[in-house]
Amino acid sequence: MSKLLIDVGSTYFKMSSDEGVKQAFRDFSKNIFDDLTCKFGDAISKYKKEDIHICSSANGGLSTLIIGLTNSFSLRYAKNIAFNSGINIIDTILYHNIQESVVPGDLLDVVIIVGGIDTIGGIYDEKLLTYLSKLNYSNIVYVGTKKDEEFLVKNIENLVVLENIIDNKLKVREEALKEYLTNLYQQDIVGKEDIKHLYELTSNQIYSTPYIVNRSLPLIDARFEVVNPFIVVDIGGATTDIHYSRDLVRDNILTESEFDRLVFKKLGVYKSRESLIFAAKNNEFVYELLNYLNVTENILEESSEKSLRILMLLSIFLVMCKVSAHNPTYITLKLDLLNSLVFTGGITKVLSMEEVEGIVHFFYKKVLNMSSIPTIVLDENYDIWTLGMTNN
Repeated sequence: MSKLLIDVGSTYFKMSSDEGVKQAFRDFSKNIFDDLTCKFGDAISKYKKEDIHICSSANGGLSTLIIGLTNSFSLRYAKNIAFNSGINIIDTILYHNIQESVVPGDLLDVVIIVGGIDTIGGIYDEKLLTYLSKLNYSNIVYVGTKKDEEFLVKNIENLVVLENIIDNKLKVREEALKEYLTNLYQQDIVGKEDIKHLYELTSNQIYSTPYIVNRSLPLIDARFEVVNPFIVVDIGGATTDIHYSRDLVRDNILTESEFDRLVFKKLGVYKSRESLIFAAKNNEFVYELLNYLNVTENILEESSEKSLRILMLLSIFLVMCKVSAHNPTYITLKLDLLNSLVFTGGITKVLSMEEVEGIVHFFYKKVLNMSSIPTIVLDENYDIWTLGMTNN
């Protein structure tokens, strides 16, 4: 026996050992530690703490607000790094609009301030301080021009200052902010009562599952017949994530990351079921899609195995709409150039290849006006994440 790998998801536990991958639906009447050890205790007891590796998405991620100067550079760069670190972005604010910007009412885990190269100063002033005074946040980090650092440190309590993420050639310097956000996620896990007890099982750091999946992507062709460029669509109970190779992005960001990630907190099929249904009802293609699937909108109000399958198919369609040129709100991916489309997450245990191919065909024909689709790969064993864990 070598390593025992455990993923604590929002709805499932997954365990990978030399005997293969096993999964179990979580019992939400129990805390995570008790439920996990009840279901997998015998297997866990066979391993030393240093040989047990755990990742988790059960704490829901960190809510983030980003304040920047331009959509072209500062905001885009910071969003890119945040998404790739497994962060959930609540909102972004252009600084010249800050006085008219809505103040989020919920507690924010982290506020990121970015803007300007190091040769430019005098960007931020009292308007920023006034806005921040209205916010409720736990952490705040500055990754902008050095010339404004003194003013901000003097006036913002507990401000963390890191290297400017934009160098003088407008290239991204991502490592410092990415490490900070990853560590913040780790601290959040440790702080969660349900998660921190898992350190009784392992002496290794518990990582965010999306971070681990992103680490898996460069290794994916060792297990699957995947051809670049590709995306991985991970549909779970609380969120739907897209992990994508950067040659699919319609932007000019220069970055060391080969892969990035987008998270959609409102497109999960269990915990965010209601928001998924709301998004479906507000999509112009969905009623035609339901007709294509031979069901009516009444299926969305049912609680059955069939309705669950329909919700999973809708989540595939909706998330692809959100990253297509049809919806410019999010990062737009060149889906017309896609060679491989990989699906992982809970849907791979429920949907058939035929069902997935059908929904992808509908999307490509209806939204992209294309008759051919990428090669579809189903992670039927639900174990892509193990590649990133063993590479840790």
